[in-house]
Amino acid sequence: MVHGARGAGLRLHRRDRPELRRNRAATQSPTARVRRHRRSRPVTTYTIPNVIARNSRGERIMDVYSHLLTERIVYLGTAIDAGVANALVAQFLFLESDNPDAAIQFYINCEGGDPSAMLAIYDTMRYIRPRVETTCVGQAIAVGAVLLAAGAEGKRAALPHARVILHQPAAHGRGTIPDLILQADEVVRVRADIERILSRHTGQTIETLRADTDHDRVFTATAALEYGLLDQIIEEHS
Repeated sequence: MVHGARGAGLRLHRRDRPELRRNRAATQSPTARVRRHRRSRPVTTYTIPNVIARNSRGERIMDVYSHLLTERIVYLGTAIDAGVANALVAQFLFLESDNPDAAIQFYINCEGGDPSAMLAIYDTMRYIRPRVETTCVGQAIAVGAVLLAAGAEGKRAALPHARVILHQPAAHGRGTIPDLILQADEVVRVRADIERILSRHTGQTIETLRADTDHDRVFTATAALEYGLLDQIIEEHS
């Protein structure tokens, strides 16, 4: 499972005395205090529910995402980075070793992320023997849309109010001019890879995909179905 703005984990805080905090604030320059304020980001916190799993050996308490994994359900609920990719790849490999003939249900609610990390997930989905059936819940943006489209043929779905967004990868480079040129070349290469992947799974031409991803293109579930990004819209379980 991969979920939340920064995934599951613990955040530790050092207990501090008020007078020490006041002393540190007094010695900081105004510029430093402004920089620190700008770096602050609101953190969404929520309780991950536990469930009781029952089987022939008895009962076991586990978090809901681990329980979903025992049902061969993988959930992506965050942007994709290297850590998220590692977690997803590990889950896919585990489920293949557990039962190479049983399908995997992959639910996607993804706000985008790193194309290179996404390609590691994509290659793993293609490499493993189980069929990976994809379902978009909420949104599948950019690299999330690629993973949605890469699901098993005939088994790519979205819920009625899901949205899918395509756009080209962007560079956020720093460094010398030669470094920036190399980074720009890499973005061009990755964009070409993604266009070929989307063309393979949607039936759209490279030229159409390039024109459609020059700017953000937003699809409703119905429009994504017509474009070839998915195969069905699910209103409810049959």
